[in-house]
Amino acid sequence: MSPGPPEGSEPTARLPAPGPSFLREQELHVGGRRLVVGMSRPSAPTDDWWTAVLWVADGPDLASFVDLAPAAGPPPEPPLARLGPALAGGLSGMILEDEGRLQIRLGLAAGVPDAERPWRCPAVVRAAFRWEPARAAAMRPNDLATDVLTAFRRAIEGLGRR
Repeated sequence: MSPGPPEGSEPTARLPAPGPSFLREQELHVGGRRLVVGMSRPSAPTDDWWTAVLWVADGPDLASFVDLAPAAGPPPEPPLARLGPALAGGLSGMILEDEGRLQIRLGLAAGVPDAERPWRCPAVVRAAFRWEPARAAAMRPNDLATDVLTAFRRAIEGLGRR
Protein backbone atom coordinates (compact mmCIF):
# COMPACT_ATOMS: atom_id res chain seq x y z
CA MET A 1 0.00 0.00 0.00
CA SER A 2 1.40 3.40 -0.96
CA PRO A 3 1.74 6.07 1.74
CA GLY A 4 -0.35 8.61 -0.24
CA PRO A 5 0.55 12.12 -1.29
CA PRO A 6 3.00 14.13 0.80
CA GLU A 7 1.63 16.63 3.28
CA GLY A 8 0.49 19.83 1.53
CA SER A 9 0.54 18.33 -1.95
CA GLU A 10 -2.30 18.11 -4.43
CA PRO A 11 -5.07 15.79 -3.24
CA THR A 12 -6.23 15.02 -6.79
CA ALA A 13 -4.61 13.61 -9.90
CA ARG A 14 -2.54 15.98 -11.99
CA LEU A 15 -3.68 17.16 -15.39
CA PRO A 16 -1.55 16.46 -18.45
CA ALA A 17 0.34 19.34 -20.02
CA PRO A 18 -1.63 20.95 -22.88
CA GLY A 19 0.67 19.58 -25.57
CA PRO A 20 3.89 20.53 -27.24
CA SER A 21 4.96 24.09 -26.67
CA PHE A 22 4.85 26.51 -29.59
CA LEU A 23 8.36 27.61 -28.66
CA ARG A 24 11.15 25.55 -27.17
CA GLU A 25 10.27 25.05 -23.50
CA GLN A 26 12.36 26.94 -20.98
CA GLU A 27 13.80 25.25 -17.91
CA LEU A 28 12.69 26.31 -14.48
CA HIS A 29 14.36 25.08 -11.29
CA VAL A 30 12.18 25.16 -8.18
CA GLY A 31 13.09 23.52 -4.89
CA GLY A 32 15.69 21.29 -6.51
CA ARG A 33 13.23 20.11 -9.18
CA ARG A 34 13.51 20.68 -12.91
CA LEU A 35 10.27 21.95 -14.41
CA VAL A 36 9.61 23.53 -17.80
CA VAL A 37 7.44 26.41 -18.98
CA GLY A 38 5.68 26.32 -22.32
CA MET A 39 3.07 28.15 -24.33
CA SER A 40 0.43 27.57 -26.96
CA ARG A 41 0.59 29.14 -30.40
CA PRO A 42 -0.33 32.81 -29.89
CA SER A 43 -3.31 34.26 -31.68
CA ALA A 44 -4.96 37.66 -32.06
CA PRO A 45 -8.65 36.78 -32.41
CA THR A 46 -10.29 40.16 -31.65
CA ASP A 47 -9.56 43.80 -30.95
CA ASP A 48 -5.79 43.40 -31.28
CA TRP A 49 -5.57 41.25 -28.13
CA TRP A 50 -2.65 38.82 -28.43
CA THR A 51 -3.57 35.64 -26.53
CA ALA A 52 -1.79 32.46 -25.47
CA VAL A 53 -1.98 29.74 -22.85
CA LEU A 54 1.12 29.52 -20.64
CA TRP A 55 1.93 26.59 -18.38
CA VAL A 56 4.42 24.97 -16.05
CA ALA A 57 4.97 21.24 -16.55
CA ASP A 58 6.50 18.65 -14.28
CA GLY A 59 7.30 15.89 -16.73
CA PRO A 60 4.18 15.05 -18.75
CA ASP A 61 1.83 16.69 -16.23
CA LEU A 62 1.08 20.24 -15.19
CA ALA A 63 2.71 21.43 -12.00
CA SER A 64 0.52 22.92 -9.30
CA PHE A 65 0.92 26.49 -8.07
CA VAL A 66 1.60 24.90 -4.65
CA ASP A 67 4.76 23.42 -6.20
CA LEU A 68 5.86 26.96 -7.07
CA ALA A 69 5.02 28.63 -3.74
CA PRO A 70 7.62 29.72 -1.18
CA ALA A 71 9.09 26.93 0.95
CA ALA A 72 7.24 28.33 3.96
CA GLY A 73 3.95 27.74 2.15
CA PRO A 74 1.64 29.65 -0.14
CA PRO A 75 0.79 33.23 0.81
CA PRO A 76 -2.86 34.14 1.44
CA GLU A 77 -3.42 35.99 -1.85
CA PRO A 78 -4.07 33.92 -5.00
CA PRO A 79 -1.10 33.19 -7.27
CA LEU A 80 -2.37 35.49 -10.05
CA ALA A 81 -2.18 38.43 -7.61
CA ARG A 82 1.60 37.94 -7.64
CA LEU A 83 2.01 36.62 -11.16
CA GLY A 84 0.19 39.49 -12.91
CA PRO A 85 2.36 42.37 -11.67
CA ALA A 86 5.55 40.33 -12.17
CA LEU A 87 4.58 39.42 -15.73
CA ALA A 88 3.61 43.02 -16.53
CA GLY A 89 6.94 44.21 -15.12
CA GLY A 90 8.82 41.67 -17.21
CA LEU A 91 7.14 43.06 -20.33
CA SER A 92 7.55 46.69 -19.29
CA GLY A 93 7.34 49.09 -22.20
CA MET A 94 5.79 46.50 -24.51
CA ILE A 95 2.24 46.44 -23.12
CA LEU A 96 -0.12 49.16 -24.31
CA GLU A 97 -1.41 51.55 -21.69
CA ASP A 98 -4.98 52.75 -22.23
CA GLU A 99 -6.51 55.36 -19.91
CA GLY A 100 -3.83 54.67 -17.32
CA ARG A 101 -4.28 50.88 -17.34
CA LEU A 102 -1.92 48.31 -18.77
CA GLN A 103 -3.69 46.13 -21.31
CA ILE A 104 -2.96 42.71 -19.78
CA ARG A 105 -5.43 40.04 -18.74
CA LEU A 106 -4.61 36.84 -16.90
CA GLY A 107 -6.93 34.07 -15.89
CA LEU A 108 -6.61 30.53 -14.68
CA ALA A 109 -7.14 28.06 -17.50
CA ALA A 110 -8.20 25.35 -15.04
CA GLY A 111 -10.60 26.02 -12.19
CA VAL A 112 -9.71 26.31 -8.53
CA PRO A 113 -11.33 23.33 -6.76
CA ASP A 114 -11.25 25.05 -3.35
CA ALA A 115 -11.58 28.84 -3.16
CA GLU A 116 -10.02 28.75 0.32
CA ARG A 117 -6.85 27.23 -1.18
CA PRO A 118 -6.28 29.14 -4.44
CA TRP A 119 -2.73 27.79 -4.89
CA ARG A 120 -4.00 24.22 -5.21
CA CYS A 121 -4.70 24.32 -8.91
CA PRO A 122 -2.76 23.56 -12.07
CA ALA A 123 -0.15 26.12 -13.10
CA VAL A 124 -1.74 27.00 -16.43
CA VAL A 125 -3.00 30.48 -17.34
CA ARG A 126 -4.68 32.24 -20.23
CA ALA A 127 -2.86 35.46 -21.00
CA ALA A 128 -3.93 38.31 -23.23
CA PHE A 129 -2.03 41.48 -24.09
CA ARG A 130 -2.45 44.52 -26.27
CA TRP A 131 0.98 45.63 -27.42
CA GLU A 132 2.41 49.08 -27.94
CA PRO A 133 2.00 49.37 -31.74
CA ALA A 134 5.53 50.62 -32.47
CA ARG A 135 7.13 47.90 -30.34
CA ALA A 136 4.97 45.12 -31.83
CA ALA A 137 5.66 46.32 -35.39
CA ALA A 138 9.41 46.29 -34.76
CA MET A 139 9.47 42.69 -33.47
CA ARG A 140 9.11 39.39 -35.28
CA PRO A 141 6.18 37.31 -33.94
CA ASN A 142 8.50 34.59 -32.57
CA ASP A 143 10.62 37.19 -30.76
CA LEU A 144 7.50 38.64 -29.16
CA ALA A 145 6.38 35.15 -28.08
CA THR A 146 9.86 34.40 -26.71
CA ASP A 147 9.76 37.59 -24.63
CA VAL A 148 6.38 36.56 -23.20
CA LEU A 149 7.56 33.04 -22.34
CA THR A 150 10.74 34.37 -20.71
CA ALA A 151 8.80 36.96 -18.69
CA PHE A 152 6.39 34.20 -17.60
CA ARG A 153 9.28 31.95 -16.50
CA ARG A 154 10.81 34.77 -14.49
CA ALA A 155 7.45 35.65 -12.93
CA ILE A 156 6.96 31.98 -11.96
CA GLU A 157 10.45 31.93 -10.41
CA GLY A 158 9.41 34.94 -8.32
CA LEU A 159 6.42 33.10 -6.85
CA GLY A 160 8.78 31.05 -4.68
CA ARG A 161 10.45 34.10 -3.16
CA ARG A 162 9.41 36.02 -0.04
